[in-house]
Amino acid sequence: MASKNQFITFNNGQKYPILGFGTWKSKPGEVVEAVKAAIDIGYRHIDCAMVYENENEVGTAIKQKIDEGVVKREDLFITSKLWNTFHQPDYVETVIKKTLSDLKIEYLDLYLIHWPMAFKEGKLEDEWFPKDANGVTLEGNGSYVETWKAMEKLVQKGLVKSIGVSNFSKKQIEDILNVATIKPVVNQIECHPYLNQKKLKEFCEQKNILITAYSPLGSPDRPWAKPEDPSLLDDPKIIAIAKKYNKTSAQILIKYQLQRGNIVIPKSVTKSRIESNFDVWDFALEQGDIDVIDTFDCNGRVLHLNWNNHFKDYPFHDEY
Repeated sequence: MASKNQFITFNNGQKYPILGFGTWKSKPGEVVEAVKAAIDIGYRHIDCAMVYENENEVGTAIKQKIDEGVVKREDLFITSKLWNTFHQPDYVETVIKKTLSDLKIEYLDLYLIHWPMAFKEGKLEDEWFPKDANGVTLEGNGSYVETWKAMEKLVQKGLVKSIGVSNFSKKQIEDILNVATIKPVVNQIECHPYLNQKKLKEFCEQKNILITAYSPLGSPDRPWAKPEDPSLLDDPKIIAIAKKYNKTSAQILIKYQLQRGNIVIPKSVTKSRIESNFDVWDFALEQGDIDVIDTFDCNGRVLHLNWNNHFKDYPFHDEY
């Protein structure tokens, strides 16, 4: 079955679909049907993470679609992420093998260090967010530089084709590049018009590292959103541009990232929206409209994890 998806090429030569399907905040009971619908619609890039607590269900959907003959494994591009409690190098392989088992696959196409910050080291059965008696997240001793060296071994063992980072600052990427024998292919970061990440994108491009934009719609369903927070999807300027092209606000926000050359991973569990979010190949935004959307930038980060801003490797103190 052919997919309309367009591809982008990593610095290691691997091609990857530029539009992916996000699974963050998708409940286990909903995500099976959502992933099956996404594959039927034409998505071939599925973005996962162990901490989302739904990889087993995502794997069920993937296996069903492979068994049905809708896709082969090599048609799919599956990303997962190493969580913050598992930065200890000698444990990284154990963790990816758990993800592979849950996803019911033999290799990942892309594996990312989820955050540069190490939480108190744990085992698979431990808490994702280890806390002290006052409810403060406990910092670990891990170093993302040492974690990266362990990630490289996963490539050498054939467990993953490409490796990258997520939520890393310029300085932290430089730290990785100083030791890397395998360069990161992507930095997956929050990226939408309120936080367009222009400087970090330019730096990554200089280093031949691509940006994957998460929360491209501004993460309207984030649990901590306040009623008074601005909504990208409801912004009158976005709505006006959407009307001009006879598209939805979400389609405009997705296309904005695609035309910037960013991989983009919108998430939905509603079949009509999953379909609509993929229907972005038949139009192009004019430069004037992109310029208008660029003016929205206000460093409006929604996933800041600022309760961990005392950690030594908290990424958002850096200029970019």
